Amino acid sequence: MSSGSIRAQGLYKVFGRDPASVMPLVREGIGKDELRDSHGHVLALRDVNLSVPEGSVQVIMGLSGCGKSTLVRHFNRLVEPTEGRVSVGGVDVLALGPGRLRRFRQSGISMVFQRFALFPHKTVRANVAFGLDVRRTEGSERDKRVARWVERVGLAGYEDSYPGELSGGMQQRVGLARALATDAKILLMDEPFGALDPLIRADMQDLVLGLQAELKKTMVFVTHDLEEAIAVGDRIAILRDGEIVQNADSQELVLRPADGYIEQFTNKINRARVLRVGSVMEPPNPELASPLHCSVDMTLEDALPRVSASPGEEAPVTDGDGNVVGAISVLRILVAVAGGRYSLGDGSEDRLKRTAG
Repeated sequence: MSSGSIRAQGLYKVFGRDPASVMPLVREGIGKDELRDSHGHVLALRDVNLSVPEGSVQVIMGLSGCGKSTLVRHFNRLVEPTEGRVSVGGVDVLALGPGRLRRFRQSGISMVFQRFALFPHKTVRANVAFGLDVRRTEGSERDKRVARWVERVGLAGYEDSYPGELSGGMQQRVGLARALATDAKILLMDEPFGALDPLIRADMQDLVLGLQAELKKTMVFVTHDLEEAIAVGDRIAILRDGEIVQNADSQELVLRPADGYIEQFTNKINRARVLRVGSVMEPPNPELASPLHCSVDMTLEDALPRVSASPGEEAPVTDGDGNVVGAISVLRILVAVAGGRYSLGDGSEDRLKRTAG
């Protein structure tokens, strides 16, 4: 499998005694509660279509029971779909026989679980080596890989410790090292930091982001926390009752939520820390001569002091090459941060001026 891309097409999953018998009702749109109460089946996924480009981080999130963990387990076929297709690198995963599927799980895809899933009777070194041992990797190569990843996740000196002797954060580092040691192109992470304290969680997020910047894995990251989703994801798919309501980057989710359900996820976040200048900037102003430029990737929180200090409270916006590509004003930032009370359409700034006055 040469590519690390993932694609799900028309994916359905129904749990129950005879899922095929209720699929006509599911396709007609029967509700999840009615299917369970009247027909004794549980709808987990309904017509999921999702493409994850190679080297990107796709977040899957939603409330408990929405189907996010079920979805991610389809990608390595820990769960078989009721209907639909799953392909990895252009290869139909559902068509793999037992031998090829086993090899795919050993070398093509790795998984990190919320509850660590470590062997309590094995040392850190042995846990990290597990996938390599299954693949019968030659001893010196195995030892070299294990040593490398134990050090990279910050566990050097703990190689001979057992999971019970480690903190939760350290145990998850072991799980991450085990997943990375196989050098799989795809990394599935099912709420990997959900059991960790906030400070440890933030530390693990930074670790994963640093590794991703270097390794460019294809990553599917499951979480129920929007702030975590925004921190790690290139795109965020939000599920409701087994269906994808919206799949977009963080800027689009916040600025253009598909419906009220998505708004519920976004209305309590600090928009100034999430939104970036490039998402809300106006066209370039040829008459603007302020020396205080803002980058397109700068958050509104970081940009506001600079824009406030600019003449006329407006600053040029530059891209990565230093070219001026737009302009940003204090009022524009305030409109974006105000959220639902104002839009970024024509006249927003005037309305805000009148309200402030």
